[in-house]
Formats: sequence, structure tokens, C-alpha cells
Amino acid sequence: MGVYSFDDEFTANVAPARLFKASVLDADNLFPKIAPQAAKSAETVEGNGGVGTVKKLTFPDGKYVKQKLDAVDLDNLSYSHSLIEGDVLSSELEKISHETKFVASPDGGTIIKVNTKFYTIGDAPVNEEKAKEGKEKAVGLFKLVEGYLIANPDAYN
Repeated sequence: MGVYSFDDEFTANVAPARLFKASVLDADNLFPKIAPQAAKSAETVEGNGGVGTVKKLTFPDGKYVKQKLDAVDLDNLSYSHSLIEGDVLSSELEKISHETKFVASPDGGTIIKVNTKFYTIGDAPVNEEKAKEGKEKAVGLFKLVEGYLIANPDAYN
């Protein structure tokens, strides 16, 4: 198995705690509401919402992904999860793991730090174009959440 790791960083113009609450703790409810083009539904298929919980996310085109919650740190506004099954995984990938941390920026906004690890089967290479697409989709979702929070200043306080 090969492991390929990528670090990314991007910003948002809302406070870290609000962004974390909306995009992590309430993602199942918020994403289908503000991004129906990206997320049709989310359902828990195993667990109680804590570490080890497996959720199935269904996209508008009928494709899906199952993700497992690996860790949540409410005090440090960080979490990690792994994509363990579904249409985003090719035959060369065992899983994709993301570790995400929300850090206060000097201007009162958030710096979102993401480490992504691709676990390949054998010596298979990572499809960098698909990796880039995945990153762009994630950034797009965070930007939608940011826009929602700016438009709704009383939400997720």
C-alpha cells in the first residue's frame, strides 16, 4: 500500500467556531439545504454520531460515498474522517482520509488547514486530476457555508 499526503490551506471570513459548528457538527442538515447540487442526503448507517460512526452521503446523480468519523476535537476545532466506500474511490484506492483544523486568522476569520492522505492499493499512483477535483469541491462547500453564515449572522453562534 502506498500513502500519498497533501496539505492544503484556505481561508474564510467567519469565526472558526461558527464555521466548525456549521460545516462539521451540522453538515448533515446544512449541506443538503444550501448545496442541493452537491449533496442530496446524508444518513447514519452505523454508530451514534461519535467516533467510528459511518455515514452514507448520496449525491444528486445517485452516486454515493461512505465516510467514517475518525476523530473530533471540540476544544481544538478539528476532526478527521475517511472515505471508505463509494463512487469517489477507484479500484486503486483503499481509502482517502482528511484531517481538518479550523484556526483563527488575525482578521477574525478562519484558516482551514487540511491534510489529505490517499491510501493506494499496491503501488498504484494517485490520479492528481481527481485529487484536484476533490479539493475544489471541498473548497466550494466551505465557501457556500461561509456565504450562508455571512448572510445569516445569528446562525451557529
